[in-house]
Amino acid sequence: MTRHKFEFAVAIIAAILFFSHQSNTSFAQNEKSKSREARVSSPQEFLGFRPGTDRTIADWRQITSYFARLDRASTSVRVETIGETTLKRPFIVAYVSAPENIRELDKFKEIQRKLADPRTISDDAERDRLLRDGKTIVAITCSIHSTEIVASQMSMQLAYDLATARDNTTREILKNTILLLIPSVNPDGIDIVADWYRKTLGTVYEGTNPPELYHHYAGHDNNRDWFMLNLRETRLVTRLFWKEWFPEIVYDIHQQNQVGPRFFIPPFYDPANPNIDPRLIREIGLLGSKVAADLEAAHFAGVITNAQFDMWWHGGLRTSPYYHNSIGILSEAASAKLMTPVEITREQLASSNTRGMPSAVLAATNYPNPWPAGMWRPGDIMAMEMTAARSVLTMAAKFRVGYLRNFVELSQNAMSTKSTGGNALAYLIEAGQGDDETVARLIEILIDQGVEVFRMNRELHLKAAVTVGGDYVEVPLGSYLIFLAQPARWNIQALFEPQVYPDRRGQTGEAEPPYDVAGWTLPMQMGIETSLVASIREYPDLSGRIKLVQDASEVRRHLGLALRQGESSPIPNPIRKPVRLALYRGWTSSIDEGWTRWLFETFNVPYESLRDSEVRKGNLRDRYDVIVLSSQRAVEIIEGNANKAYPEEFTGGITKDGVENFRRFVEDGGTLICFDAACELAIKHLSLPLRNVLEGVKRTDFYCPGSILGLDVNVKDAFAKGLRERVDAYFINSSAFEATDAARVRVTARYAQKGLLRSGWLIAEDRIAGRIALASVTLGKGKVVLFGFRPQHRGQTWGTFPFIFNAIESGSR
Repeated sequence: MTRHKFEFAVAIIAAILFFSHQSNTSFAQNEKSKSREARVSSPQEFLGFRPGTDRTIADWRQITSYFARLDRASTSVRVETIGETTLKRPFIVAYVSAPENIRELDKFKEIQRKLADPRTISDDAERDRLLRDGKTIVAITCSIHSTEIVASQMSMQLAYDLATARDNTTREILKNTILLLIPSVNPDGIDIVADWYRKTLGTVYEGTNPPELYHHYAGHDNNRDWFMLNLRETRLVTRLFWKEWFPEIVYDIHQQNQVGPRFFIPPFYDPANPNIDPRLIREIGLLGSKVAADLEAAHFAGVITNAQFDMWWHGGLRTSPYYHNSIGILSEAASAKLMTPVEITREQLASSNTRGMPSAVLAATNYPNPWPAGMWRPGDIMAMEMTAARSVLTMAAKFRVGYLRNFVELSQNAMSTKSTGGNALAYLIEAGQGDDETVARLIEILIDQGVEVFRMNRELHLKAAVTVGGDYVEVPLGSYLIFLAQPARWNIQALFEPQVYPDRRGQTGEAEPPYDVAGWTLPMQMGIETSLVASIREYPDLSGRIKLVQDASEVRRHLGLALRQGESSPIPNPIRKPVRLALYRGWTSSIDEGWTRWLFETFNVPYESLRDSEVRKGNLRDRYDVIVLSSQRAVEIIEGNANKAYPEEFTGGITKDGVENFRRFVEDGGTLICFDAACELAIKHLSLPLRNVLEGVKRTDFYCPGSILGLDVNVKDAFAKGLRERVDAYFINSSAFEATDAARVRVTARYAQKGLLRSGWLIAEDRIAGRIALASVTLGKGKVVLFGFRPQHRGQTWGTFPFIFNAIESGSR
């Protein structure tokens, strides 16, 4: 053999040995990986029951323990605790992807950060590399409303199936996507529901909702907080999504009423908010239609699209992604009785209707396969949710590059000057408005959502929309600028612009209710004046004149405010006199009461909760100076829960005896403060000289769903201390009063005679223009204060908080 042939043979043998070794090593690694995966316990093995089984429920400790075990056993799962809930439970997210992706999560997080802000991408070559290397980031959030319990149970099975399945579709999902799976956005509520369900299992109360809010403050409104960020859970998810991971797709899993369609999925119903990119609307419809098609292919009946849920409102978990250039979809499965099956009849379905669905038994283009009625089980809900989640992940995997490209192009579109339809540069928050705490809170909200805010270090000459004749005006040092040419443009505009809800009335003239609310303009709610900047004389050379604000503590320090220490509120109590304050808290789970508690605790106002039994006992004046009734109808306060609906200790309300005790409390010198619907109790049962001019009025004759209205304020009145002559208030199917004995009624504010509608939708404004919005009536030695509107609505209306504090302080000893 020649030397050449010998060297060649040696090379061949070496190569064979090398590849054999590599193959054996890879085989050994694969076997090790398979062996490790094989030891992964299923949820059924861990819990002792399969998630979704009738009359079983896993609480938060069990759910987190299972995910911790999955984290230890599977190379495809990493679980992270990203903070604590309101009640100090761990808040977790599970990352699910291929092992090689899990090992490099920081790399993919950095890719997402760049794609979310195209200004950080140097050239087309880098952009192409990011599109080639990146993964579609999909967030799936479960059971934010914890009585919609099944998704939290399903999350364990979904994670297990993805971590252990070996089929090609699952492999493709793991390779091309990174799933951010949140087992519940409301862990506290999971335990509230689980504890109640176990307590009532096997009793006549089985399957009822707990007689307390299933979020400590917000109850159902925990999904109404996604631009205000009042709640700890909202802040945690917002940071995860819009400061760290920037998901291309957010899928929010819900349940709806028992009677009606079995499953809703987009496309959504009209109207759509004008600050949503048209391409995004198409992508949402496309993804939802694929889910609907997959559900039909899996032989599920009762799937509906294009109904009930619209794309107008900003503040939900599935709507906030639109304003971050991301796809947000929602599913709503019909509910069981928590984890107990329920029998649904055809007659019940026939009487069920909603926007886009005349009847749940009639086939239509958007509802081609009605469900025929029968037994409905938690397992049915879970099966549909599992199919939908897999469908979303399959689309995200197959069209990975397309989703990434759309995401970066949507961000680029947002920064285009054409996006506003004009030449506006920025919004201005001028210094010296008087309420620094509120300004600091607004800036904090924006920064926490990823909006760039600049503070002026030197004076600037701005041409703003508020100037007369279009002249440049000098704006003082310390003012804030929010430029529109940034990826968060749509979020800025959706929060700062007045909303103009389309007039949607049927042939009968009756208004079609929007999903949730019609208007929410944030600076208006907070009582902060802003203006739109048309041009800046020094622009574009602003170096040295403005500074990017990095965090909220900068703002508070600049304004001379106390800094936050941990999670405690740094806001000092605005009530300067000692007041023995009580807040009525019945067993009908009033969300408005929860927000009132949030308000008092955020502003460090001492108070006590006043339960039905204490009201019934009487002698209230011995213990309290001021009692607050949040917005609840009189029947809810007086009668409470029905006797047969809940155990005795949670029923009965304050009764007529309690009403008389409220009367004695006021007559003996106490102050009773009533918000919105609670005014009914005071007017009718304490015989006050007022009437609600909107009582009994039909939607054909007046309508105002969740909108901002202007108030004309008597600034000389003590309740108006620190307020302007014009204040914006939140009206949500609220009240307007006229005095039947004007001499006894002290008026603090009226609904504006001119310019009444500020943001939202108002039909027949003449019915309330000039009517009483806030007044007080003397009764014996004390007084009743009546707010026709909700002055603390969802913790958003900082502009009307002073009315509350002034009214409370007026009752001091």
